Amino acid sequence: MNIIRGALPVSYISSFARLSKHNATSFRLFSTSSCLLSHIGRTPILYPPEVTITHDPKPILNPKLKSEKDNTLLTISGPNGTHSLPIKPFIILNFSHPILSSNPISTQEAKLTVNVMDPCEKEQRSMWGTTRALIANYVTGVTEGHGVSLRLEGVGYRAAIEEGKLALRVGRTHPDILDIPEGVRCEVPKPTKILLSGSDKRAVMQFAAVIRSFRKPEPYNQKGIFVGDETIKKKIPKKK
Repeated sequence: MNIIRGALPVSYISSFARLSKHNATSFRLFSTSSCLLSHIGRTPILYPPEVTITHDPKPILNPKLKSEKDNTLLTISGPNGTHSLPIKPFIILNFSHPILSSNPISTQEAKLTVNVMDPCEKEQRSMWGTTRALIANYVTGVTEGHGVSLRLEGVGYRAAIEEGKLALRVGRTHPDILDIPEGVRCEVPKPTKILLSGSDKRAVMQFAAVIRSFRKPEPYNQKGIFVGDETIKKKIPKKK
């Protein structure tokens, strides 16, 4: 240490000490430890007997989206519907089915484990947890369903179902008429509350975002369309 102190300036040594104390993670590049695994991706998916999951390993040659080329197709069926999910070719699915018993009414759940070929590769590691979350959302959707509520805050703000469409009156000169997407159920129990439900979580939340975009919550008067338990911090306008 005496030789290092004589060869390097004191300011450099003190800066190095502070860096190593407060940002020690930056020196992990010099280690040879294995890469971290996905905590979400490693979590198994449990699904009841009424849910059927089938995987077609044949690659998709003519996809709707360019990014889905050479992907494989996963089909999830249940009491509330059937959905298809394109997954990357490096995703590995391991199914574990329960042993059939003599009891005709079996409540044992099957298990699906998601894995990837090379966890150290960035793309595979990033799609690991995403794929597992999408599959879990579809399993929940075909059994229990997904739902979200929206509330309208503002004088005269109201919603209604008119001729199978959603009509919003949120301070404009004319009502905004929205077509309800297929697979999404829309209910208006009272003029200031909208209930959306469906088996596809992405479709439900996407329609909720479209409704919210017609009158986003503003912080000064706390008016707008709020999704779920959404809140916004109130701002006090500047006084001259």
